[in-house]
Amino acid sequence: MAEDIKVPTLGESITEATIGRWLKQVGEAVAEDEPIVELETDKVAMEVNAPVSGVMSEIISAEGDTVEVGAVIAKVDISGKAPTVASTAKTATPTPTPAAPIPAVAPTPAPAPTISGAKQMPIAPAVRKLIGEHNLDPNKITGTGKDGRITKGDVLKAVAAGNALQTVSTQSASVAVDSAPRQERVPMSRLRKRIAERLKDAQNTAAMLTTYNEVDMGAIMAARSKYKDLFEKKHGIKLGFMSFFAQACVLGLKEVPSVNAQIDGDDIVYNNYYDIGVAVSAPNGLVVPVVRDVDKMGFAETEKSILEYAFKARDGKISLADMQGGTFTISNGGVFGSLLSSPILNPPQSAILGMHKIQERPMVINGEIVARPMMYLALSYDHRIIDGREAVTFLVRVKECLENPERILLDL
Repeated sequence: MAEDIKVPTLGESITEATIGRWLKQVGEAVAEDEPIVELETDKVAMEVNAPVSGVMSEIISAEGDTVEVGAVIAKVDISGKAPTVASTAKTATPTPTPAAPIPAVAPTPAPAPTISGAKQMPIAPAVRKLIGEHNLDPNKITGTGKDGRITKGDVLKAVAAGNALQTVSTQSASVAVDSAPRQERVPMSRLRKRIAERLKDAQNTAAMLTTYNEVDMGAIMAARSKYKDLFEKKHGIKLGFMSFFAQACVLGLKEVPSVNAQIDGDDIVYNNYYDIGVAVSAPNGLVVPVVRDVDKMGFAETEKSILEYAFKARDGKISLADMQGGTFTISNGGVFGSLLSSPILNPPQSAILGMHKIQERPMVINGEIVARPMMYLALSYDHRIIDGREAVTFLVRVKECLENPERILLDL
């Protein structure tokens, strides 16, 4: 007896999705609640879990197919029997026929990356490609995905740690570059299309303007250095910069309510709550999960919420509910090395704060030139609802709170 795998309800106004990647193939055992396929919508990428245990008996929709909510995309045999030859013939991923023997004079292709021993789990094609591009040994990469699977985030972390193998000669590397195609055409994902549409709509709709300032990060860096060990010991999480910024923004939003407001038709809606979106990078594009009621949180709660969303984004598990209802957004381009940029609004919000790289610069303090760790801040806002005076007042208040962190604690 086979159980149908259907496209689940994906959220309000979403009627279809695209098959991103099959995590299970025909003939493989499936456990209840185990992820079996990734779906991409115009708002989020999500995994679909198996409703029952059994054996994958049929895959009806191939990777890249567009499917509607409620459509049957696969079947799981709950009897646990392997599929017959007839049923596997219908699948989107048939078992390839063994190729003819390669002559002895032909070069032997390099084996595809695999994971041995206890780590032996399937590697997604996109992740396998990334491993190959950076010449990494998958056996040395710790997988943090489901059941120890290696994710793109794990590969990028390994690249940053300098785990690339030194086995490829300069000659072979140059041959690989020379043989690479000059162009590659790849269809945009539904999520990337939606991101593009929203960004362009924001530019076309809002009277967008950006004001800039700079903040001396010395006081925050000193506080982190002094209390980081005690903070991590007590709360089980590292003390980062984002909690300082989130709490400073809450004080600024309370003082300048229009920055926390939005336009709805001919009305201005003032929000008396502070749900702050934090832009994080995901494998399929930028997503903005929302940290709820930041004004009611302490530093530890803020840090934990942001870190949890970062992990979910990295693993492609951000849900629509995680990204709905924000009133203000913070974007941190500094983690990628950006020194200065003008962020684009996240509609229907009316303002977004851009953080940037901390860099030592010469500053004049009390008539003397000293080197200070400085960061540029950029506030983009909708000039239809926020006046220049209000925007500057908000940004100055954030600057004051960051340069004097005790203001945050004393609500000043």
